[in-house]
Amino acid sequence: MPEKKVTASRKSAGRGTYAVGDARRQKILDTAVEHFGQWGFHASSLARIAHDCGITQGGLLHHFRSKEDLLLSVLAQSEQHDVERLFSQEPESYAAYLDTLVALIEDNTRRPGIVRMFNVLVGESGNLGHPAHQYFKERYARVLRHTVDLLEAAVARGELRAGIDCPAVGREQLAVMDGLQIQWALDPDSMDMPARVGDFLRRQYAEMRAAGAP
Repeated sequence: MPEKKVTASRKSAGRGTYAVGDARRQKILDTAVEHFGQWGFHASSLARIAHDCGITQGGLLHHFRSKEDLLLSVLAQSEQHDVERLFSQEPESYAAYLDTLVALIEDNTRRPGIVRMFNVLVGESGNLGHPAHQYFKERYARVLRHTVDLLEAAVARGELRAGIDCPAVGREQLAVMDGLQIQWALDPDSMDMPARVGDFLRRQYAEMRAAGAP
């Protein structure tokens, strides 16, 4: 009986240790978002990030092997959030997908640090040597491909009219959303970003909608 109590106590201690480690890792990720958003990748330092987390740089490196590893982990976490919101289930229509897209943008207004970081890193990553260059190149290709697939499916079932240049429509959507996001990040009080994006998407949809489509 005493042995069982000791074993249970050790398991409980182990779970507590893992919980503390997970919380510390999340604290590092959240702090890195703010640093990368304010100073970009190159001007951010692991030492400052660790200091703001209340740990040593060695403690930070226990969770992330390098600044590049930390950057890619931050981006992966942000992408997972978007994937769960946008790609977790097949939309019943293209119009429904646009509603989900606007809801995601609404969600992003409550994550200004992520938006700032995204804008800064996209600009930096135009440099071929930037550690996030390949990530953003593949991300844009992935999002565009998903959008084009949804557009083509909507054309095939008669929701949208035939003859639409689906890749061009997808690129236009990405450009407008990113452009409005930059303007919003510079001055959040200057516009209602979800409303502006929603207005654009509704106008674009109205132009593409097939005659007689429900």
